[in-house]
Amino acid sequence: MKVLFVGDVVGSSGREMLKSYLPRLKSKYNPDVILVNGENAAGGRGINKKIAHNFFEWGADAISLGNHTWDNKEIFDFIDDEPNLIRPANYPHDTPGRGYTIIEKNRKKLAFINAMGRTFLPPLDDPFRMMESILEEVRPITPLIIVDFHAEATSEKQAMGWFLDGKVSAVLGTHTHVQTADERILPGGTAYLTDVGMVGPYDSILGMDRDAVLRRFLTQLPVRFEVAKGRAQLNAVMLELDDKQGKALSIKRIRIDDDHLFM
Repeated sequence: MKVLFVGDVVGSSGREMLKSYLPRLKSKYNPDVILVNGENAAGGRGINKKIAHNFFEWGADAISLGNHTWDNKEIFDFIDDEPNLIRPANYPHDTPGRGYTIIEKNRKKLAFINAMGRTFLPPLDDPFRMMESILEEVRPITPLIIVDFHAEATSEKQAMGWFLDGKVSAVLGTHTHVQTADERILPGGTAYLTDVGMVGPYDSILGMDRDAVLRRFLTQLPVRFEVAKGRAQLNAVMLELDDKQGKALSIKRIRIDDDHLFM
C-alpha cells in the first residue's frame, strides 16, 4: 500500500496549495490512501464543515486534527457525522468525535490514529497508554497502521516512535509546521519522521504573519496572529507499506516551494 500524508494545512493559502498540487501528487506517486492534517485549515485555527468536505472532494481519505480541534465552534455540529475526520484520541472518553478510523481502499484496510503529546501542550490523557489500548482494537483488523502524533517536543515524538516501533507502520509528527530531515525506518519496521511540515505561507513564521510574531517576541505583549499572505509551500511524506506485515518499505519527504520545485 502507498500512503501520502500531507502536513498541517494552514488557512486559505494552504487550502489553495493543497487543491492545486494534490492532483499532481496523485499522478506522480499514485497513492492508495491520502491523509491530511487539517487542524489549521480555517483561518489558521480549526476546521469547518465546508473545508472538510472540500478536502474529501479533492482526494483526502481522512483528516486528522490536533490542539486547535475545537477553535472553530462549528465543529461540534458535524464531527460526530464524519467518521474520517479524527481528533486526538487521548481527549477524555466522552469528547465528541473519534480518535481513529479504518479506511478501506482497493480491498485493503488501513487504520489511521490521531494522538496528541503533553509536553508544552494541554495535559490530556497519557498518549502512550492510550495507544496500547487502541492497538488492541485495530491490530486484529489490519496490520497497516498510521499514527499522526501531534506534539511539540521532539523528545516526546521520538519516544512515541520507539515505543511503537514494530507495532505500527508509521509514526508521523505534526504541529510544529517545520519539516524535519530525520526520516528513517526504525529497526522494527516502523517509518518515522519528527515533523511532516505544513502547507501554507512560505514567507511566514509557522504560517503566521511575521510582523505580528516578531512584535510578540520584542514586546512580550498580547498580539493577534493572522495567517500570512504571499508565496506558499507544501510539505508531505510518501510511504510504501508491506500489505501483509504492515512494515514500512520506504519513506520519502516531499517539499514544494519556490526553492524546491515540484518535478
